Amino acid sequence: MAIPITVLDCDLLLYGRGHRTLDRFKLDDVTDEYLMSMYGFPRQFIYYLVELLGSSLSRPTQRSRAISPETQILAALGFYTSGSFQTRMGDAIGISQASMSRCVTNVTEALVERASQFIRFPADEASVQALKDEFYGLAGMPGVIGVVDCIHVAIKAPNAEDLSYVNRKGLHSLNCLMVCDIRGALMTVETNWPGSLQDCVVLQQSSLSSQFEAGMHKESWLLGDNSFFLRSWLMTPLPIPETPAEYRYNMAHSATHSVIEKTFRTLCSRFRCLDGSKGALQYSPEKCSHIILACCVLHNISLEHGMDVWSSPVTVPMEQPPEEEYEHMESLDLEADRIRQELMLTHFS
Repeated sequence: MAIPITVLDCDLLLYGRGHRTLDRFKLDDVTDEYLMSMYGFPRQFIYYLVELLGSSLSRPTQRSRAISPETQILAALGFYTSGSFQTRMGDAIGISQASMSRCVTNVTEALVERASQFIRFPADEASVQALKDEFYGLAGMPGVIGVVDCIHVAIKAPNAEDLSYVNRKGLHSLNCLMVCDIRGALMTVETNWPGSLQDCVVLQQSSLSSQFEAGMHKESWLLGDNSFFLRSWLMTPLPIPETPAEYRYNMAHSATHSVIEKTFRTLCSRFRCLDGSKGALQYSPEKCSHIILACCVLHNISLEHGMDVWSSPVTVPMEQPPEEEYEHMESLDLEADRIRQELMLTHFS
């Protein structure tokens, strides 16, 4: 006798028939302390994200259409802040690890779509002048509108072009270029550069460099360390200071540039998927790049909502490849050297 076999439609069980929304988890059912401990953000911030991203997360073309935007956002925040698809986290909101992965993809793409809304240089003169005033008030360095540096984020070995992502520590990574203001808000983020590229090469090939070379923000400059070349729009420290003015300039430079180093530590502390403590990001370089950018968008949104990014427990990011200094190349840009000499003579003598 033939035995009837029932084939279970897993997607039907998971998502339901039609376009019903499955609300497996209710924010109102848990405490603020629970939300902060599990997902890293308070209730009102999560509600804001639901409002901001809801239209993108409810697209009928997305496979996880029937999972509510709220649940998708909680799944993504859980991954960003913990760095792993923990079974208990999936159980807490009632979805499998496979579903969590799809939710992370959806939320990541929705945040990336809105990156230019939250990560940008100020356009009006008043805001640019405010940046200069704030940086000057920190350590007396004039004309600064941002500090720039690169940070490596570990990724799994990609299937193709494997060696291009191997950094000087022998690890696979993305070398991410970022610029921040004095509050730690990110104004430029480029997360797509292979880890084998040195910081100076990343900057040279970046859209940021193209914008400044084209004359954006004249009579202003960024601060970078000695892993970058001195440019008329990028002031670096003197490798071997000799005069009192040069020492004062270097001290002011170091104090000002430390803002982005602190920002990197805070970013990796809040978003543990970036710090390497749970291992490398287990995706393609392109998807890893989007996850990093999504975390940067969330970082800036949290600042806009008055969250103190400096208050997070600080951990150390993944071990960064050693920096290379380019003292012997600085004389190639005579105009940049003249600007730096004039800066030291006018403000640090």
